[in-house]
Amino acid sequence: MKIAFFNSKPYDLEFFNSVNSKHGHIINYYPTHLALESVALIKDETVVCAFINDCLDADVLHALKKKGIELIALRSAGFNHVDLVCAKQLSLPVVRVSSYSPYAIAEHAVGLLQCLNRRIHRAYNRVREGDFSLHNLIGFDLHGKTVGVVGTGNIGQAFIRIMQGFGCRVLAFDPVENDECIKSGVQYVPLERLFEQSDIISLHCPLTPQTHHLIDNEAIELMKDDVTIINTSRGKLIDTKAIIQALKLGKIGLLGLDVYEEEEDVFFEDLSSTVLQDDQLSRLLTFPNVIITSHQAFFTKEAMLKIAQVTLTNISRFEHDGILENEVVA
Repeated sequence: MKIAFFNSKPYDLEFFNSVNSKHGHIINYYPTHLALESVALIKDETVVCAFINDCLDADVLHALKKKGIELIALRSAGFNHVDLVCAKQLSLPVVRVSSYSPYAIAEHAVGLLQCLNRRIHRAYNRVREGDFSLHNLIGFDLHGKTVGVVGTGNIGQAFIRIMQGFGCRVLAFDPVENDECIKSGVQYVPLERLFEQSDIISLHCPLTPQTHHLIDNEAIELMKDDVTIINTSRGKLIDTKAIIQALKLGKIGLLGLDVYEEEEDVFFEDLSSTVLQDDQLSRLLTFPNVIITSHQAFFTKEAMLKIAQVTLTNISRFEHDGILENEVVA
């Protein structure tokens, strides 16, 4: 099939071209984001391959349908950027990569936690400038700490196993409790209790209307003073204004973000020679106890290979058998 591959980066070409040698699709790579204006780039392609910060709202979906697009192949697990109700009405199927590497994301979450806790980012800069002092570099033992995990799917479970390896007590919240987690010693509790008792809170849940701004002023008020928050899931799980205020007041001790509420026009782009226009993101970057990475938790060789394999297999199954593998439905 002919594929219009939007929001492409050099690493996408590397992995997708390698895997596509076994599929034989024709892939036209477009570096621009998918939006209403960029739909015009589509020529005779019948598949659109989109990423998490592409726009797939009703207007874009109608335009894609008029262009003759038959399938939308997401190269991501998340699908909150797609108007699934409209897609269904248009008979425009959507498939995704339901799982690629839970270890990649869980390990990145732990990396953010340890870098923040032991002030590795600050120590690195100091030593390079000849400053070998330990002033303000003190951290805390993870052993014995209470870690609250919101969402115990594959990624949450991988994170839990790592934290248990550190000797942490793990509390969890998920509408569907996992028996394996319970057997391993995880205690499921109401969300309010998790907020109240956790020294460290890590988010591993999808973005839904119910989880939008899961961490807001009220949630933060319940938390311990000096709490550590890690988010490698979706930016809109956190109310950015509330988190900035809590940082200013010292309520939040450490904050590690791989995602951001308004990341669509910022993350995955090189803006080093421009002035950052997002005032809230600029403010977050001023805090010494905050680390932000640009949605790179998924970015391992293993995960990228799996994403390419699953995405192109989804398209091939649709082409040859009419099967919608890994379909997303409203």
